Amino acid sequence: MKTASTVRALLETGAGAATAIAAPERAPLTFSALRHHVDATIDTLNRCGIGRNDRVAIVLPNGPAMASAFLSVACAATTAPLNPAYRAEEFDFYLSDLNARALIVEAGGETPAREAAKQRGIPIYELTPDAETAGLFTLDGPNQNRSVNGGPAAADDVGLVLHTSGTTSRPKIVPLSQTNLAASARHIGTTLALTPEDRCLNVMPLFHIHGLIAAVLSSIAAGGGVWCAPGFNALRFFAWLEEAAPTWYTAVPTMHQAILSRAGRNRDIIEKANLRFIRSSSASLPPQVMAELEQAFGAPVIESYGMTEAAHQMASNPLPPAARKPGSVGIAAGPEVRVMLPGGVFADAGAEGEVVIRGPNVTTGYENNPKANAEGFADGWFRTGDQGVLDAEGYLTITGRLKEIINRGGEKVSPKEVDEVIMDHPAVAQVVTFAMPHAKLGEEVAAAVVLRDGEQASERDLRDFVGARLADFKVPRKVVFLDEIPKGATGKLQRIGLADKLGLGSKPAAETAVRRAG
Repeated sequence: MKTASTVRALLETGAGAATAIAAPERAPLTFSALRHHVDATIDTLNRCGIGRNDRVAIVLPNGPAMASAFLSVACAATTAPLNPAYRAEEFDFYLSDLNARALIVEAGGETPAREAAKQRGIPIYELTPDAETAGLFTLDGPNQNRSVNGGPAAADDVGLVLHTSGTTSRPKIVPLSQTNLAASARHIGTTLALTPEDRCLNVMPLFHIHGLIAAVLSSIAAGGGVWCAPGFNALRFFAWLEEAAPTWYTAVPTMHQAILSRAGRNRDIIEKANLRFIRSSSASLPPQVMAELEQAFGAPVIESYGMTEAAHQMASNPLPPAARKPGSVGIAAGPEVRVMLPGGVFADAGAEGEVVIRGPNVTTGYENNPKANAEGFADGWFRTGDQGVLDAEGYLTITGRLKEIINRGGEKVSPKEVDEVIMDHPAVAQVVTFAMPHAKLGEEVAAAVVLRDGEQASERDLRDFVGARLADFKVPRKVVFLDEIPKGATGKLQRIGLADKLGLGSKPAAETAVRRAG
């Protein structure tokens, strides 16, 4: 059997009457109906002048219509999902930078993306979700000349474009081909042994690679189903778990922690649940949280390592009975994974260096960015910017993001190492260690902490706790206590820029912030 190399080919996996997409309060969408709907949408887009490799920006709320819109547009053109929470200036930038040919928004929905598209002369198409069946929708908008480049997308066509986060520089455009997307979906399915019997509960945002590929596309590619929640909500998670009856869910660590905080009062639902495993990706999962999740749900937690440039998955811990190593992101799970030393030499087991990858799921390069490509790609390998170590068994441990390593007067501190120590304190629920400006050292170590409900700890308590376990230069000089740590759009804790957000960018501001945090 020929390996599927396009999103449209992946849709052929599922049995016609099997559920592909489900959601609250609606009838499920079968694979047969999904394939018919996708083909009809391809024709609709072609009649509107949109064909292969034309960029279609999508600004929709999380849910089944967003999932099927991603699949449908990816089969016909190039899909470009954007965060609905963006402001007008951000929409203007992204629509321009992408050179979008069309914008899809929800009918009647208010979004600044409409005005941004109008100002740039970009046609707007309104999507109306079907009230009865999850994932079905109609598209209405201006008719144009039929595309001369119509029909289903081919393997080398670009199926998805996303921007990198752009925390420290202008966001880079990552084009992912149909082959990249199909390969990544297969890799995830193989890692998790997904079958048509599996159903994923998706709580991840569907403008992010994690939700799009790990939850939606990998499920569809395996002939299984995806149950689409309207975004993440810890208060509603257990009701969704009961209604969806999934065999797995995938989320970022902060979501897992929020779920854990409510697990105790939902024991009955957890006991009835039939989770085969829980997946975590897109940020480092503290080993303590992994242990708590496994204890609470009675299911193995599979930590994986993903990145946009790899169409998500690069490495993953395997399913039992193979070993899962807490604190490790597992073994190569699709692409080749190596650790490279300065000078392009590959490191031996146990040596620290930069994580590099290559494989069929990896983008061939950033768009219109020769400088970034020269820095990010070497001899066929993509340089991830992460620092890590491979052990003798091939398990990868990420020791830090190279841009996030704290340089304290020449002494290098891995924020992740400090995080894991502070998380061992019984009063700590969440922590993120980050760099704080220092007049003489350049950078100093700081930490933002959320305490467990009903627990108490002082700055001195935590400094002493870390000081007993790590060298003095790794001990945070400032500990800020917060009710909630600022997160990015996908729920990830962000170290870069956190000092400024917390008012720790200068000495007077830092003192004010610490007093305010208590």
